[in-house]
Amino acid sequence: MDDLNLLTKALTALDDKLAACMKCGMCQAVCPVYGATFMEADVTRGKIALLENLARKMIDDPDAVSDKLDRCLLCGSCQANCPSGVSILEIFMEARAIVAEYKGLSPLKKALFRTLLPNPRLFAALMRVTSPLQKCFLRQEENAQNTCRAPLLSPFLGDRHMPPLAATPLSARVGRLNTPKGKSRLKVAFFPGCLGDKVYTDMAEACLKVFDHHEVGVYLPDNFACCGIPALASGDMDGFARMVRHNVNVFKEGSFDYIVTPCSSCTATIRDLWPQICAKTDLPYRYRDATNELSLKAMDINAFLVDVLKVRPKTKGHPRGKTKVTYHESCHLRTSLGVVQQPRTLIRMNAECELVEMAEADRCCGCGGSFTLTQPELSRRIGQRKRDNVVASGADVVAAACPACMMQLADVLAANNDAVTVKHVIELYADSLK
Repeated sequence: MDDLNLLTKALTALDDKLAACMKCGMCQAVCPVYGATFMEADVTRGKIALLENLARKMIDDPDAVSDKLDRCLLCGSCQANCPSGVSILEIFMEARAIVAEYKGLSPLKKALFRTLLPNPRLFAALMRVTSPLQKCFLRQEENAQNTCRAPLLSPFLGDRHMPPLAATPLSARVGRLNTPKGKSRLKVAFFPGCLGDKVYTDMAEACLKVFDHHEVGVYLPDNFACCGIPALASGDMDGFARMVRHNVNVFKEGSFDYIVTPCSSCTATIRDLWPQICAKTDLPYRYRDATNELSLKAMDINAFLVDVLKVRPKTKGHPRGKTKVTYHESCHLRTSLGVVQQPRTLIRMNAECELVEMAEADRCCGCGGSFTLTQPELSRRIGQRKRDNVVASGADVVAAACPACMMQLADVLAANNDAVTVKHVIELYADSLK
């Protein structure tokens, strides 16, 4: 009975937020899923119509409700374009939590979100075992994206082209850092994210090179956990709370001015979702207070370099280097954080690079975290549109400011045998430093 009462309260609270939607359809023009399917049920107002009858529909067919809600990238484009200011991302994540509570999580998701990701020591131990074994499952490809394929794991991963795990995670490679402030008089807590720690370690080390160049002190714990967005996107509030609690305990040990990340999804999660979601959980007040304090310090690394350190190109105009670089705008970076020009400024800092704009630079690449696994065909269709724009730009390199986007870009480019290299913006900027 208590569970039923909690479910009723959750549905009532959701109904109050749904009332703000006017069904105007402004979300149609910007929704990447609708742009691929042209189905009303895939656009935001269609999903909101579903949610308005959530209780009855869950009882009739909870799997169908879950599938409809999963056909959303949580990119935030609809929310940014909503004239009524509806908190669409909050609504969808709460709806997923309600459905997950009603259906229950799979044993795999429980193990991942509640045991592995909140326990970085355990995760690191598993990495030490699995990383040497990946050669047994992955087949290295010869392409510009340096991707692999996993034929034996195709029932789970599909026909994806993916980067291999790093031989040594960043946390093991550089260990714990706690360097003092230099001439910048600033110190940052560096949060590389899961992909920065375990896949794109060169990108994470490029960030450390940049901090060192600008004499910024760095606090880097060697036992940070996932930011929590994968659990939250799957509706697992308990797993999300565990990851937040662990990270709060880790970061409270350091003294710093900003939390800087090279992943826009991590930044948006720490800045917006940590305090927003934790306020609705049963976490002790000290954690809620801590997330409010930490959220004020969260900043994307592109914004930190340009807005705080005032990094600017030394020459006026647009340099025309030998390497043509086009820039993909990650959804969370643009719509959630409002970071647009700063990555372009950093690309222009590299005299070897010429920035060439692609069409629809701000359109989603189709990654959306687990969306690539739950909706692989739809993800590839959306990604193909992005790939076409990248190739049409004539660029040698496509730069992004989100590791998840980098994975998706590498996948669709490799699938088409394209010669375009995928880089993080910070890698290009770090290459320009002497």
